[in-house]
Amino acid sequence: MRITLPGYRLYEYQLVLLPNEALRQKILHVKQEFATAYRLPFTPGGKPYLPLVSFQQYEMMEERLLQKINLVAMGQQPFRLELKDFGSFPSHSIHIRVASRTPVLDLVKNLRTECQRLMKIKEESKPHFVTDPYVAIGSRLKPWQYEKGWLDFSQRSFSGKCIADAMILLKREQGTKAWQVARRFEFMNLPVLTRQGELFA
Repeated sequence: MRITLPGYRLYEYQLVLLPNEALRQKILHVKQEFATAYRLPFTPGGKPYLPLVSFQQYEMMEERLLQKINLVAMGQQPFRLELKDFGSFPSHSIHIRVASRTPVLDLVKNLRTECQRLMKIKEESKPHFVTDPYVAIGSRLKPWQYEKGWLDFSQRSFSGKCIADAMILLKREQGTKAWQVARRFEFMNLPVLTRQGELFA
């Protein structure tokens, strides 16, 4: 039995973009096909997402963190998210590529600038900011799954578009499996002074 002090519970966090329902269903169809062909577990109700940053932090820091992320979201303009064809990270995962990389990487850059300090417990536990945006189809693959899967999917095409108008912060207590939604942050495209005024009003 673990004993944890109030506020000192350690959580894993992921900040993600969630495609709209129509595009999610299209991605889920591909994920199910891949899972069936290459013997991977598949969760029908799962929501495919595009990761932006992952990190660990103590629960007591969450409120300050939510305020900082909200500040970034308030200044963020909604943008078109375009997915195109397949890519891989040799030799362990296969994913759908993000064609509209620039707005995603600009958002990640803003998050790094504004939030990085609150996303690390100590110097060696740095947050992981995505530098090559993707939506996972199969990850932690065995060598045979990767080799056969990539031979197949590298020849295929995929396309999908939606408007990214919010990001979601997912959290789970360290040592547990199920992610839960901590908060949704709407993109508001507000000027900096208005954002700060609203935050501290």
